[in-house]
Amino acid sequence: MASYAPSDCCVKGIRYEGQPKGQDIKIGTHDAYLATPEKRLAEAHGYAALLYIPDVIGIWQNSRLMADQYAANGYLTLIIDPFNGDALSLNRGPDHDFDGWLAHGTNGDNPHTTEAVDPIIEAAIRYLKEDRGVKKLGAVGYCFGAKYVARHQKNGIEAGFMAHPSFVLPEELQGFRAPLSIASAPIDQLFPQEMRHKSEDWLVEKGDPWQINVYSDVQHGFSVRGDPTNKHQRFAKEQAFLQAINWFDYWL
Repeated sequence: MASYAPSDCCVKGIRYEGQPKGQDIKIGTHDAYLATPEKRLAEAHGYAALLYIPDVIGIWQNSRLMADQYAANGYLTLIIDPFNGDALSLNRGPDHDFDGWLAHGTNGDNPHTTEAVDPIIEAAIRYLKEDRGVKKLGAVGYCFGAKYVARHQKNGIEAGFMAHPSFVLPEELQGFRAPLSIASAPIDQLFPQEMRHKSEDWLVEKGDPWQINVYSDVQHGFSVRGDPTNKHQRFAKEQAFLQAINWFDYWL
């Protein structure tokens, strides 16, 4: 593994204050959220777009606000629900069966395996490219979502950003043949130091542009669920977001 599978740390964190400005939409039968930039900003970025693949909490307050911020920086941003309506809640109890949820879903008939998730991601990419006419596409993946950024570069993703990735396979990371930036924490049981160092080796080996930034004094989930009242967590969260923006500004 380039990173390990999701666990309890994937649902711990803080809900942010604010009013989302985007629009809840449907892509086929799947929930999505679309944040649209001002025309002058979209023009300045060549009408580039970002596919936002969320962590296991899916489309919720924090991810909507973050999509709005990507749009405020000039990128049409689409969050897709990869869980078919079965995302987890924030600060869920420690007795939750993550493995069972991934394999079968909450009610046993809604798996969140690659076989189930891949078609949802493909539908989101088609929507952006065919329905919205997007010519330049980047993707951001948080925790669970990072795996699907890696898996779908082949479908037209031209640059990627991941934060605290989980259960990304080496061959998926190596298969991302485009510029890739990763934000990570030193305390992360899903992307620990040894996995980060191995990932660096694989990224060097494949030869595409890459970047891994490590932010001190934070843990897994800091970039989407970190505590804004803690100055270290707030700084790391804001810097990780700027890391993504700078990456896409240069490579898209």
